[in-house]
Amino acid sequence: MNRLFPIFLKLEQLQVLLVGAGPIALEKITALLRSSPGAKIRVVASVVADSFRDYIAGQATVELHERHFREADLDGVDLVVLASNNPEFNEEVRLLTRKRNLLLNVADKPDLCDFYLGSIVEKGNLKIGISTNGKSPTIAKRLKEFLNDLLPEEIDETLGLMHEMREQLKGDFQEKVKALNAHTRELIK
Repeated sequence: MNRLFPIFLKLEQLQVLLVGAGPIALEKITALLRSSPGAKIRVVASVVADSFRDYIAGQATVELHERHFREADLDGVDLVVLASNNPEFNEEVRLLTRKRNLLLNVADKPDLCDFYLGSIVEKGNLKIGISTNGKSPTIAKRLKEFLNDLLPEEIDETLGLMHEMREQLKGDFQEKVKALNAHTRELIK
């Protein structure tokens, strides 16, 4: 049973710490910035891959600190993403984040994670998060591809029209829901 609670975060209002700057960290920061281009990300890494450095070049909301991780790096942070293949270090950071009530994602270590970076389907204002509860990122990726192909590009226009309609509706909440449901019923037939 998947007991995860899906939420969407406004990363431009939070501070993310990414520890590591190798190929896995590049995957993580790419996912974060693709979904939230204004995400504030502090990166701490003693070794920085050229591909990582190239990717973050010109990213105004990303700051890079080329050095080893220190506990003080957790100050003022809301989320921590750890891209390390060092089990002892991963556990050390896990304990530090627990002590500070910080949410942690450890790349490829679902048992150490408080949250996962799922696959994202995005069509304009529509965003769908997909999770396999850490069991199979490959299946999540295939579902993402399927939904990207299935959803029409015009869905964003429909969302805009529904927003306008919602703004114009009068009455109590239940009346508005009934009216909106009547208009959207045809979308999923």
